[in-house]
Amino acid sequence: MYSEQDLRDAVAGGAITEDAAQSLRAHVAQMRQMPITDEENFRLINSFNDIFVAIGVVIMLLAVGAIGQAIAGAVVPLPDYPGFVEATEEQWRAYQNADESRVFLTFVFGGGMVAATAWILAEFFTKRRRMALPSIILLLAFVGGLFFAVFGGAVMALTGGDMSGDPGERTIAIIAALGALTAAGGAFLHWKRFMVPITIAAGAAALAGTVIALLLAAIGPGTDNAETVLWSLVFVAGLAVFAFAMRWDISDRERKTRRADVAFWLHLLAAPMIAHPIFALIGVMDNDMLGVGSAIGVLAVYVVFGLVALAIDRRALLVSALIYVLIALTFLFDRFGAVELTFALTALVIGSALLTLSAFWTTIREKLVLALPGDVQARLPVVGPLAQPA
Repeated sequence: MYSEQDLRDAVAGGAITEDAAQSLRAHVAQMRQMPITDEENFRLINSFNDIFVAIGVVIMLLAVGAIGQAIAGAVVPLPDYPGFVEATEEQWRAYQNADESRVFLTFVFGGGMVAATAWILAEFFTKRRRMALPSIILLLAFVGGLFFAVFGGAVMALTGGDMSGDPGERTIAIIAALGALTAAGGAFLHWKRFMVPITIAAGAAALAGTVIALLLAAIGPGTDNAETVLWSLVFVAGLAVFAFAMRWDISDRERKTRRADVAFWLHLLAAPMIAHPIFALIGVMDNDMLGVGSAIGVLAVYVVFGLVALAIDRRALLVSALIYVLIALTFLFDRFGAVELTFALTALVIGSALLTLSAFWTTIREKLVLALPGDVQARLPVVGPLAQPA
């Protein structure tokens, strides 16, 4: 089984010509009766060896993290657990201080060692072997390890190892922003070295986290409607990531290069950042707020998501919002008396709609895109015969 990336590498390496690769893409598109762009290809695994290596990578990273935890325990020994009756307040405070210090030192040592190990392993499994699933795991471990190492180190530096005082929510938000910004910088370096498509999405997530944390720190704790403010910030960040993803998509409308893979992961990041705040603000997850009007509103929003997904030829929005549609439909069927068949009817409607959309995706999308203004069409993935390489 050969992926789109394998074809690109074969052309770049001179194994086959660009014309031969184009002919193969056209043949596959004809066999599947679907343009290559509509397939939304991305590589996760090529063989079971990818899974085998991924399991080994996870075990190795867990072991390194455990070693980091052990080092933290050696640096800050934990006093004997004080008894519930005979312990003094001073003993309890000493125990809790040591326990919290060990946690943040574990972030420092464990996170730093995981990040370093992930980079070293990536030199072989990503740079040389180009294994997709292990590369994704190693990238996430590297970025996450950097975040926790910087976060834990900043907390320890601020408190001097004395956890008896409360640094405050504003300070914690600033420290989290520092960790996220460092993670974004690490993602940039990782991209320059390894160019794993998901890296750009990881960096975008870190930058979004940085901005949100700084804004929350600026607003300050105890703000009225804090949850609404948070969801609003996430939504705006999601729109920004979506716009960034569209820039990558526009640069490769026929989805023949690595830029299409980068856009895929960015859309996968943007989708929940857009969908979840909208439905949270509607009140889908709150039974007290969910009513017939809000349930119908959920379905209307999902239809809009479907039209956007068809236009940009990305399914991430539909997947991210699916759980909310299931909740809304279940509520409506239950409200209108179909209690015993609620689950069956909900599953039947959603399953039928998704399968129908999948079967006629290309046809529906072509009609939708061709109905849009010409300048909009020029910024969307190509449709119809244009999507099939010549």
